[in-house]
Amino acid sequence: MENEPVVQVTGLVKRYGTKTAVDGLDLVVRAGAVTAVLGPNGAGKTTTVETCEGYRRPDAGTVRVLGLDPVTDAERLRPRIGVMLQSGGVYSGARADEMLRHMAKLHAHPLDVDALIERLGLGSCGRTTYRRLSGGQQQRLALALAVVGRPELVFLDEPTAGLDPQARRSTWDLVRELRGDGVSVVLTTHFMDEAEALADDVAIIDAGRVIAQGSPEQLCRGGAENTLRFTGRPGLDLGSLVKALPDGSQAAEPLPGTYRISGAVDPQLLATVTSWCAQHGVMPEGISVERHTLEDVFLELTGKELRA
Repeated sequence: MENEPVVQVTGLVKRYGTKTAVDGLDLVVRAGAVTAVLGPNGAGKTTTVETCEGYRRPDAGTVRVLGLDPVTDAERLRPRIGVMLQSGGVYSGARADEMLRHMAKLHAHPLDVDALIERLGLGSCGRTTYRRLSGGQQQRLALALAVVGRPELVFLDEPTAGLDPQARRSTWDLVRELRGDGVSVVLTTHFMDEAEALADDVAIIDAGRVIAQGSPEQLCRGGAENTLRFTGRPGLDLGSLVKALPDGSQAAEPLPGTYRISGAVDPQLLATVTSWCAQHGVMPEGISVERHTLEDVFLELTGKELRA
């Protein structure tokens, strides 16, 4: 499995009555990587992930998880994956400690339960029933249940929703530790900073299809998405400046004395601009490099209107 994807989705279609939730979607998840699945409400990401988990049966297309069909091979697949649902999946009357220890006993080589309880700050609520836990405590218990069995692949649906900053950072650290141990992670989240901080790959889903996939750096890089700005005396010879810049770069003076260089901004371009300024007796001030964030890319691809 080292060189094969742990999840391979091809032409996935899923309908609910007359509504098509997923429309010919293709998705690849690399082994040992954290893959963030992003999308507006109603884009089809939850249906896609639930199909990979075996909770939904596809209407068309193929889904392979660890080389297996999540529906027909469910018995062989379940011991190898961990699933954290956005809500539910835990007996409401069960105590947190007993639920986690019970789950650990179902696996051949579970994590140390006491260490995991301490790691996720669940020690103070071990004797509390699930229904009486706070929302953040329920999230942390669901995460613990998903990883206690040492899965090869774990699906985490909004793992930090409702968590305070300390618990959120602790969850991030745990996800990084999972990746460091060779566990593949599929993460759905609405937090763009979370995806940028954790993901090796990002898949953006809209209207039931993957509309972009790549590393955060790849998605945020290129063209006018990267901009260098500086101030100087008004009326610089922009034609001369553009000739000195790499092919594809552009220069503009949107306001007198304020200059914008767009293109593939890298150390060489910065050196070229400062060298040109020196040759023309210009003292550049307030030099700054602006790059698109993942949130910028997400909004450009999916639109800025609110989704119901």
